[in-house]
Amino acid sequence: MTTATGTRSTFFTEPGMNSMTRAMLGRVHTGAADTGEALTTIDRITDGDYASWEREWEATADRVAAIGDDSLRRGHRVSARGALLRAATYYTACVLVADGCADPDAVIARTFAAYRRCWEGYLGLLDEPPERLDIPYEDTTMPGWLFPARGEGPKPTLVVTNGADGALSYLWPGHGSEAAARGYNVVLFDGPGQQRMLFERGVPFRPDWEHVLTPVVDTVLRRPDVDPGRLALYAVSQGGYWAPRALAFEHRFAAAVIDGGVVDVTAAWEAVLTPEQKALLDGGERDRFNAALDGAPAGTRRMLTWRAKPYGRPTLFDTYLGVRRYRITPELAARITTPVLIADPDDERYFAGQPERLYDMLPGEKKELVRFTEAEGAAGHCQPMARALAAQRFFDFLDDRVGLTAAIDQAGAPL
Repeated sequence: MTTATGTRSTFFTEPGMNSMTRAMLGRVHTGAADTGEALTTIDRITDGDYASWEREWEATADRVAAIGDDSLRRGHRVSARGALLRAATYYTACVLVADGCADPDAVIARTFAAYRRCWEGYLGLLDEPPERLDIPYEDTTMPGWLFPARGEGPKPTLVVTNGADGALSYLWPGHGSEAAARGYNVVLFDGPGQQRMLFERGVPFRPDWEHVLTPVVDTVLRRPDVDPGRLALYAVSQGGYWAPRALAFEHRFAAAVIDGGVVDVTAAWEAVLTPEQKALLDGGERDRFNAALDGAPAGTRRMLTWRAKPYGRPTLFDTYLGVRRYRITPELAARITTPVLIADPDDERYFAGQPERLYDMLPGEKKELVRFTEAEGAAGHCQPMARALAAQRFFDFLDDRVGLTAAIDQAGAPL
C-alpha cells in the first residue's frame, strides 16, 4: 500500500527501502526505469526484508535483460539499449542491499557483473558510443568514459563526480545526457572506493579528493576536443564533500554544481549512535565500541556494514575515526575560487543544514544556494523525484558560465 503527502510518498515503512524506491521512480523520467516494472517489483517485496528486496529486483532485472538480449538478437537496437539500461538500473538496486542478504559477497559478485554487462551493452548501442578512459592514478588507473559532443573543435566539458555508492549508470541518464543535449562532452569515472575501483580492485575512499580529480582534469585537458576554458564540474551526494575539497586545490574549472553541499560527512555517521556509543568512540574505547555496534539493531548493523565497505578500515571503530577526516574546514573553503551552485533540498536525509553552511563558508559573490522544496515535488537527498527541475537549474547555471547560453541559435541547438 502506498500513501502520499506532497513528495513524501510512503512505499515502505523501512526508511532505506522507501528512499531507494523514490530514487528508482525518479529515474523513470530519464528512461533508466519504467513505472510499471518498478511498481510491480515493489508490490512483491516484503517491507523491511532486504533479502526480499534483492531477490525481487534481481528477478525483474533478469527478465528485462532477457528482453534486451532478445531485441538485440533480432536487430532492434533502440529497444535493446532501452531494456539493457533499465536492467542495469535494477541490478544496482541489488548491489546496494547486499549486506542484508545471507551471502553479501556472492550477491555483489553476481549482480555487479550483470550490471556491468547490461550497462556496457547499452553504451555500445548508443548512436554515438562513449570512449573508454584509463585515467592515470598513482600506480594504477581509474576507469572512465568520455561521451563526445557533436561537431568539430574544442567543446565545453562536464566532469562528473559520483557519491558514496552510486553507479555510473545513475550519472548518465538525467545528468550526463542533459549535458550532452546542451553540447558538452561528458566525463564519467569511478574513483577510489567507487564501484569498479572498490568491487574489482579493492581501492578504498580517500578524503583528499584533489589527488583524484586533478588526474582526471589532466587527462581530459590533453584532448583536442576539450576547451580548457570551459570545464565544468557536477558532483552528487557525498560528492558534495569531495568536490569542494578538490576545488580548494584544483582551480581549472569554470563552474561547478554541488548536489548538495557537504561540510562534515561524520554527521551522518554519528547521527545513528546512541549517547553511550558516542562516548565510547570519543573515549577511544575501540573494543567496547565495536561490541556495542555488534549489538545494535539489525537494520543499523546492515547499513553501517555497507557504508563502511568503501572506507577499507578493519573495524567500525577505525571507520568512524577515518570518517572524521572528511570535513571541509573554513581554511579549505577560503581557497575555492570556482563559481559554485549548491543545491539545498527540503528533507535532506543525511546532511541537513550543511548546504547552507558550505555556502556561508565560501568566499566572494560567485556562489548560489538553490533551494529545492516540498511544494515543488523536489524534497529529499539530491531531490530524486525532481530530475527535470534539477537539470534545468543546474545547466542554466553552468551554461551561463561556460559560454553556451550565447551560443544557442533560435532553434535551441548549440551552434
